[in-house]
Amino acid sequence: MEKEKKKEKVNLKEQIAWSTTLIPLAGILLLGVLFMVFPDGSKHVLEVVRSFLGDQIGIYYLLIGLGFLICSIYMGLSRFGKIKLGNLEKPQYSNFTWGTMIFTSTMAADILFYSLCEWALYAADPHIDDMGGIEQWASVYPLFHWGPIPWSFYIVLAVAFGFMLHVRGRKRQKFSEACRPVLGKHVDGVWGKVIDLIAVFALLAGTATTFSLATPLLGEALSSVFGFSASITLSICILILIAVVYTLTVWFGMKGISKLATFCTYFFFALLIYILVGGGETRYILETGLSSIGKLTQNFIGLATWSDPLRKSTFAQDWTIYYWAYWMVWCVATPFFIGTISKGRTIRNTVFGGYFWGLAGTFTSFIILGNYGLAKQLKGELDTLGFIADGGTLQQAIVKIFGTLPLPWLGLLLLAITMIAFYSTTFDALTMVVSSYSYKELPADQEPDKRIRTFWAVLFIILPIALIFSENTMTSLQSVSIIAAFPVGIIIITIAASFFKDAGAYLKEQEKEKK
Repeated sequence: MEKEKKKEKVNLKEQIAWSTTLIPLAGILLLGVLFMVFPDGSKHVLEVVRSFLGDQIGIYYLLIGLGFLICSIYMGLSRFGKIKLGNLEKPQYSNFTWGTMIFTSTMAADILFYSLCEWALYAADPHIDDMGGIEQWASVYPLFHWGPIPWSFYIVLAVAFGFMLHVRGRKRQKFSEACRPVLGKHVDGVWGKVIDLIAVFALLAGTATTFSLATPLLGEALSSVFGFSASITLSICILILIAVVYTLTVWFGMKGISKLATFCTYFFFALLIYILVGGGETRYILETGLSSIGKLTQNFIGLATWSDPLRKSTFAQDWTIYYWAYWMVWCVATPFFIGTISKGRTIRNTVFGGYFWGLAGTFTSFIILGNYGLAKQLKGELDTLGFIADGGTLQQAIVKIFGTLPLPWLGLLLLAITMIAFYSTTFDALTMVVSSYSYKELPADQEPDKRIRTFWAVLFIILPIALIFSENTMTSLQSVSIIAAFPVGIIIITIAASFFKDAGAYLKEQEKEKK
């Protein structure tokens, strides 16, 4: 027995790609120290770099967004759509389980956070007044920023990764491997390592932003229910609790993730029903939601291409470009997970099924949670905007919105449980995927070693704690994602081109075999 354990340890050491394991560890520890020791200097550097990338060349992010949306539709409707991802007779997971895993593996905790407050972030912007006011547009932009374009990043790459793993049977579950059809043997050398390191650092930046934005809301909710003092210490304790939960879950592998995804989906539904029915604003919520979808459809191209060339406001740079960048850094892991669980599905089914489940969950959340708070503002029952203008935080404003509901303590407790569950499922999926970066080779049907998963689960927590500890502003947190997304954009374009090249060759091979 002891010999077998020793052999397993030796084998694991031989399988580890040390460069993509230890360099990110050293980099995150260094960044964490810099953010905590030099918070003001760190913020300044972030803002300068973000100003250049987001303001001067923001069109780069807009064009990638539009390009991926068009690319995803072409994937589904063209001859590529009939390609089956794997040789299973039927999909590996049922439609409902697959759909819940897709939604909960994304930025689900962020979706909850922004659903409750995003309308308030836009309301004071002069651009919203110029377009017609918050009643007309504060409920539309959230659907745009969390709609088809950002989901297209996930879907295009999920198809590319699914094809790479299930059709071509490649054993390296990494960004660099997905670039092989275009870059060839270069992915085995320095360029491959550079691509993978950029991918890992970008993912860590994206997850740090997620944790740093939404965790304080959990602190406010729990302090309101149990009488704790909302503080940085409480937020860090919550982060550690979440890390423990998703680390334990990830030890159970994909089965544990699928069960937790279903579990937290039920809590999510309960929260939506609680607000939709209990809040007394059902008619307003549903009618505003339908109107917002109509307005989004009617103005979609204009919204997707608007960058405000005269810079009369910074709305496009602060929000649209930020969101595209934010979703791009999350592309490093989530599409891998979606591609992995899509075994047995056609590309057409993966594309349009992914859009259906992703947009259904996202739109439902924003329509119900966001429009409830907007209704209270417009009807004069709660001045959320005035509270924020007077120095109140977004997290405190959300707690005040819950205060207008029956049994607010129950609603806040349900919110906290749902967010923790969403955090756990999201980071379970990410940990499973990013752990594969620590391997030289790893077949699609093999899960990473539990010790490697635990290592990455702990690493995910370090930078968020540093960001919370240094009390970074929303602008600074946005800057982290915009900066990290710039090189990722080049890589994901290469991956998309690689897919079309490889899939085209595959179809030709199939045609020759038929002859």
